Amino acid sequence: VKWIIFVILLWFMLYDSNRFVRVDYTFKDKRIKKKCRAVVLADLHNKSFGKQNEKLLAAIAEYEPDFILIPGDIPTAHPNKSLDVATHFIQELSKKYTIYYANGNHEHRMRLYPETYGDMYSRYEKVLRDAGVVHLINSNTQLKEYGICIYGAEIDKYYYKRFGIKPMPDDYMPEILGTPSGEWFNVLLAHNPDYFLNYASWGSDLTLAGHVHGGVIRIPFWGRGLLSPNVRFFPKYDGGIFQKDKSVMLVSRGLGIHTIPFRLFDPAEVLVLDFVPDES
Repeated sequence: VKWIIFVILLWFMLYDSNRFVRVDYTFKDKRIKKKCRAVVLADLHNKSFGKQNEKLLAAIAEYEPDFILIPGDIPTAHPNKSLDVATHFIQELSKKYTIYYANGNHEHRMRLYPETYGDMYSRYEKVLRDAGVVHLINSNTQLKEYGICIYGAEIDKYYYKRFGIKPMPDDYMPEILGTPSGEWFNVLLAHNPDYFLNYASWGSDLTLAGHVHGGVIRIPFWGRGLLSPNVRFFPKYDGGIFQKDKSVMLVSRGLGIHTIPFRLFDPAEVLVLDFVPDES
């Protein structure tokens, strides 16, 4: 019996570690001027679905987005590790779509520690720049046609420390991003979901996060993720939708894997967001 259970679990691990699902959300707001669709891609970590990510790229094409939103961790920060999967994916994606990209902790780490990672970040940044990616490092861009303003937050490495959540001062988000205008529907790309209350207080209408990989193992029937990257069991923001007053956060369960080299009952996911004017 034990061997049967082991084989079944192993099959599910292999299955869930090599597939992705589509998850749809719709957002209506009076400030949105024109209907549009975004695809959200997080935490690829050099994973490839099919040769050179052909399966993932084909699926994105089927979803017909107007633009792409990335809240970080497309490559993996590992000394001397190839960036080829991440760079090829970005280059192919940029041929069809405008990409709005905020750094995750892996891009941030490569940028902070060139003595460890060499020129990995500068090479990757050049690929983003050459591909025309709108790289948002504590900055924003306005999509005037749609009435949407997109911010990209790169919070300090202090907020990624393991074994607990470090407190974030109330004035931290305004210091790094300024104050959002209420005339726009404000979308925040913020890799770490632990600080949702800070993002909501700052003025985000919609926060897009990742980082937690769905908790790696999702507990059947209960649906909670088991483990976060900063080594906390059953993280509060493990995946899905969360709300604080009028502010919403979507936490992508991500696409790839690293450190813990599998997923269980936790398939990768691509988020498809439809933004619609509220004419009521």
